[in-house]
Amino acid sequence: MPFAPVLHAEWIKIRTLPSLLGGLAGILLATTAFSAAAAASGADPDPLYAVFFGVSLGQIAAIAFGATAVSAEFRGGALRLALSAVPDRRRWFAAKAAAIALSALPVGLLTGLVTLLVGKAVRGADGPTWTAGLRGAVGCGLQLTLMALFAAGLAAVLRSGVATLSVLIPFVLIVSFVVGDLSGGVADYLPDRAGQVALHSTWGGALGPWSGLAVTALWAAAALLAGAWTLHRRDA
Repeated sequence: MPFAPVLHAEWIKIRTLPSLLGGLAGILLATTAFSAAAAASGADPDPLYAVFFGVSLGQIAAIAFGATAVSAEFRGGALRLALSAVPDRRRWFAAKAAAIALSALPVGLLTGLVTLLVGKAVRGADGPTWTAGLRGAVGCGLQLTLMALFAAGLAAVLRSGVATLSVLIPFVLIVSFVVGDLSGGVADYLPDRAGQVALHSTWGGALGPWSGLAVTALWAAAALLAGAWTLHRRDA
């Protein structure tokens, strides 16, 4: 089967499953709400990161979306049905990843723009410039999309949404910060932190806004390749 109809079929799954639509809505709501609260508190001196602080928690919704989109295939024989229609497992998984990315990216970019507008309204003259803010909005969208893809790849390896969330949510909320406190600059290369360099007005580490996003993209690519290899090697 050609790639286009496979992609269309995967897109239909995403837009018709309430859990996946809820995950996409959660990306927007969580990021915007926590960012607005942080911007209003004025606790962070970095005007750009104060506006986009909620991305740290919005990533959890993105992870849930990516993990659920893949793990749903391992329940009730859905994967066997999908592979009976698309025997080429690599093509099917590529279409699945593309559908996740094409769903998460516009939501992520919209989230970045809404978060920026809300943050500037809350902080007023203390908010970031439009140039820095728009860079942050794009970085927000890309980071959220890449984390969704990272979770999708890991879900294909673990074959379980619960297992994927049990690994990644504590990692994002706890482990990453503990490692950051103990390891110096090494933690800057972790997937949940590297891409967030684009959300800071200034940066002092080895990574800049786009190189940080590139590091997160490498993590996502590695997870997807591992997922594709696992899917190819194991029985459906």
